[in-house]
Amino acid sequence: MLNLFYEEPEPDRWLPFDRFPRRWIRRIVRGAPIVGGQQRVFLNLCAGLDRIGVAYRVNDYRHLTRDPKLLACVVGKPFVLDRLHGNNPILFGSAVFSHPVDDPDLLRRLPIRAVLVPGPWCREMFAEFYGEVVHAWPTGIDTDRWQPASASQKKLDFVVYDKIRWERERLVPELVAPLLHTLDRRGLNYRVLRYGGHRLDDFREALASARAMLFICEHETQGFAYQEALSAGVPVLAWDRGGAWRDPSYWPDRVTFSPVTSVPYWDERCGVKFTDLGDFGDQLANFLDQLAAGRFHPRDFILEHLTLEQCARDYLRFVELAQG
Repeated sequence: MLNLFYEEPEPDRWLPFDRFPRRWIRRIVRGAPIVGGQQRVFLNLCAGLDRIGVAYRVNDYRHLTRDPKLLACVVGKPFVLDRLHGNNPILFGSAVFSHPVDDPDLLRRLPIRAVLVPGPWCREMFAEFYGEVVHAWPTGIDTDRWQPASASQKKLDFVVYDKIRWERERLVPELVAPLLHTLDRRGLNYRVLRYGGHRLDDFREALASARAMLFICEHETQGFAYQEALSAGVPVLAWDRGGAWRDPSYWPDRVTFSPVTSVPYWDERCGVKFTDLGDFGDQLANFLDQLAAGRFHPRDFILEHLTLEQCARDYLRFVELAQG
C-alpha cells in the first residue's frame, strides 16, 4: 500500500484556528473551490491508482512513523516535507517548488530518493542542481471526463485559451490582440477564456462547441488545459516561443534556463505550433488546411501517452526506484 502525502497550505490569518470557519465561509460565498494545477496532479494520480487497483493511504503521518523503511510519497506541496518526522525515504513530486534555488540543500537535508517534475524541460532545469535523481513524470488525463463532442455541437472555430501570466500589459496588445484580429480578418469565430477567470464547466462547454483551440501561454511544465483539449478531440494551434524560462520571480537575476516550451508533450497528431506573430499567419493557414483534411488525431496521442492508468503505472516504477 502506498503512503501518499499532499496538502494545500491554509494558515490561520487573524486568530488561532480561524482557517476552519474561513474555509466554510469561502465555500458558501464563492461556491466549490477551483482545483489548481498542483492539486490536479494529486487527484489524477489517485484516480489512476484507483483504476489500476493500487491501494493507498493519504496523509497518515502516524502510520509512517511506525516503520522507518516505509516510503513517503510526497506528491506535494513542499511544506508537507516539514511535517514528516523520522528518516523515512521520500519520493518527492511532482507538485514541487518552481526551482531548486528555493531549496538548494534539499537532498542533503532529507532522505529523498527521487524527485519527480512534470515534464522534460523542467527535468533538465532541475537536474542542473539535483542531478540524476530528477525524473520527468506527467500526471494522467481523465479521458472519460474529457471526451469528444459530436460534430453537430461544433459551432465555434476556436476556443482561445489565454494563459499569459506575466507581462500582460505588453503581451496582450502586442500579441493576443493581433492574434484575435487575424482570426477576425479570416472570418473565424471564437470564444476567449482567460486562465483563472473561468469555471471548469465553462471550459468543458467551450471545448464541446469548438473545432480547435488557440493556446497562448509563455511555457508549460505539463499543460493540463491543452491536454484536456487534445483528449476531447480538439486540435491545438499553440504559441511556442521557446527561449528562456521567464518567471519574473527568478528570471533573469536568479535563474537563467533555456529552452522551454508551452507544449511539452506533443507530436504532429496534436496540431501546429507557431513561434511569434510574424509566423502566425502561415501556421494558421497550415493548421486550417490540415484541420479540414482531417489530419489531426489529438485524442489518439493522449490515449497512447497520458491516460490516468498509464501515468499511474509509470508512478509505480518510480516508487520501486525510490524503494531501491
